[in-house]
Amino acid sequence: MNKKLIETDKDYYQALERLDAIFHAPINSKEGDEAEILSLLIENFENKHFPIEAPDPIEANKIRMEELT
Repeated sequence: MNKKLIETDKDYYQALERLDAIFHAPINSKEGDEAEILSLLIENFENKHFPIEAPDPIEANKIRMEELT
């Protein structure tokens, strides 16, 4: 297993496809270890390229109140 950082959209989608293929691999197996590393690489890429900002607390409360009604 020779993994590198995910730097392009093409790398990202290839990593997602591979992770999908090995997602249910047994823990502590070769593919299980690969899935764990891929998930960390994917998470790192997503945090850089698709950041999710914290919501405004007041807006978050309004949305939650609407959901409860």
